[in-house]
Amino acid sequence: MNLELTDEQQALREAATGALSRVADYEVLRDALEGAARPENWGLVAEQGWAGLLVSEANGGAELSLFDAMLLLIEAGKLLVSHELLGHLPATTLLDAASYPGTADYAEGTKRAAFLAARPPGDVETAWTVEARSGSARAAAPTLNADGTVSGEVAWVVDAPGADLLVGVAVDGSGTAKTVAIETGASGVSIEGPVLRYDSSRLLGNVSLSNAPATVLEGADPARAWYVAQALLAAESYGAVETALTVSVEYAKERYTFGRPIGSYQAMKHGLVEILRQRENAYAVMLYAGWSYEDKPEEFALAASAARTAAGHALDYAARQQIATHGGIGATWEHDAPLFFRRSQLSRRLLGGIGDSTDRVAGELLAA
Repeated sequence: MNLELTDEQQALREAATGALSRVADYEVLRDALEGAARPENWGLVAEQGWAGLLVSEANGGAELSLFDAMLLLIEAGKLLVSHELLGHLPATTLLDAASYPGTADYAEGTKRAAFLAARPPGDVETAWTVEARSGSARAAAPTLNADGTVSGEVAWVVDAPGADLLVGVAVDGSGTAKTVAIETGASGVSIEGPVLRYDSSRLLGNVSLSNAPATVLEGADPARAWYVAQALLAAESYGAVETALTVSVEYAKERYTFGRPIGSYQAMKHGLVEILRQRENAYAVMLYAGWSYEDKPEEFALAASAARTAAGHALDYAARQQIATHGGIGATWEHDAPLFFRRSQLSRRLLGGIGDSTDRVAGELLAA
């Protein structure tokens, strides 16, 4: 396992930083929370060729590694940029695995897919489940009817509004999970959204399916796509941690109280060092997740879940410490810290939440 980035990965990261910085704007995010239009950056994604990062060259994609995609999400997380890749990239791995007709359109970005994320069975919950609209209990995954249509509801679907295709799990009459693709313009498909919750950079929608025509994707592993989404969300969270740490350290050096920079006080040092410790821990398990995706797939579920847990906790702590470091102004709209706090609180709840990923790690380790 090589811990150093290749020249190509360095170039990808630098190009992503340059492109994303052109559209990053915290004021736009603030305005969206007040009712203005949320930022739309899919045109940039298509222009940069990011839509096909995880699609094979045979199907029109770039055929890069999962870790390459994670590097891109790190840069997006640093700037809180809206990008619609968290829903699109896991979906395209399923389209690519099944050689779905028209996959090249999704790889090129002329069309956009969204992942109907369903949590695979585990040691606690033995059924496929999806997000419910409310409450702590998860809902049953959609049903694949005998006539090939799909019925059910999936709430809080990342990047569903505006998508051309929904890709996810439907359980047939025998209880077997099937990967299905459903065109959003088909009969029986309803998407409520965009739904705003906490973070205005995040595109969410509630999907309802009533006898919606679907295509079964043979050869596609929906559990693998679930963990791809976990790894990507971990990477995006890690990027936000980096910014929170950088901004907090710089402020601690220049803000003086009682004639000393606040960073010289032990309590402040401990808080900032704890962000650093959690950031480094998250990066280590992210490397593990990116490596295991191709080189040791039997460990990918554990690695991706561990990365999601570590990065989620790191961002939650970093966002809170960023506010504490900046004092009173850190909790007001005069500063960007509340935007990072909002990102942390929504991210830690999406895709089963970090509680679920922690349970998954515990289950994997106990089973071993």
